Amino acid sequence: MPQPAIFFGHGSPMNALGGPYADVWRDVGVSVGKPRGVVMISAHWETDGLGVTAQPQPETIHDFGGFTDELHAMQYPAPGSPELAARVSALTGATPTTQWGLDHGTWSVLAHVWPEADVPVVQLSLNRRLDAQGHFDLARKLSALRDEGIVIAGSGDFVHNLRTWKRAGGEAYGWASGFNEAVKSALLRGDDAALIDWVGLAEDAQLSVPTDEHYLPLLYVAAQRRPGDDVSFFNDVIEGGSISMTGVRIGQA
Repeated sequence: MPQPAIFFGHGSPMNALGGPYADVWRDVGVSVGKPRGVVMISAHWETDGLGVTAQPQPETIHDFGGFTDELHAMQYPAPGSPELAARVSALTGATPTTQWGLDHGTWSVLAHVWPEADVPVVQLSLNRRLDAQGHFDLARKLSALRDEGIVIAGSGDFVHNLRTWKRAGGEAYGWASGFNEAVKSALLRGDDAALIDWVGLAEDAQLSVPTDEHYLPLLYVAAQRRPGDDVSFFNDVIEGGSISMTGVRIGQA
């Protein structure tokens, strides 16, 4: 059976330390089991060109500031896979590199999905030279990996407006919940064109996606959908009014 494709709404790096979202991520890992590897596309690795991590033991990158000492000390020692990186390179033309590791978009989530850190992980960068259609077309080239025991994963937030985020919490802004529901609806009906042209998905869409790096990883997961694949959601919550924690699972329900 093909491995699923999974998008994680990762939210704050503090979720690495636990909480209700992390509990659900752990359940996702239990239901998936132990794949042969993971290819992760994180919002937090953008490059001029396309790169893929290729070292046997990637570094845990603390690409943030102002959080607790406990979080800054956290390590996720999952192995890399030069072999998987070479396969991704062959499929996509990505340049293997050892100049990156696992950023918090990856390890803050996977530390709960596979807490034993025993599943090899490689990251594929977001190529700044591509538009949304280009990212989707690139993602299609990864599809064969699902049949080779590899989970294709994305990590971001498809509503991500830090400028309007409410530290004290509170109800979602209308534009945030509207866009969140529009994305879910497009995923359920398999409307790839609508997901690619996300600006037209809902009124005030650009308030939900002021910059696209947290949205684009979703396209890498949506592109993996095959006829008969189920689509389901988890952690379907909007945090602080304007950060969507919604996760998406395609296939292997």
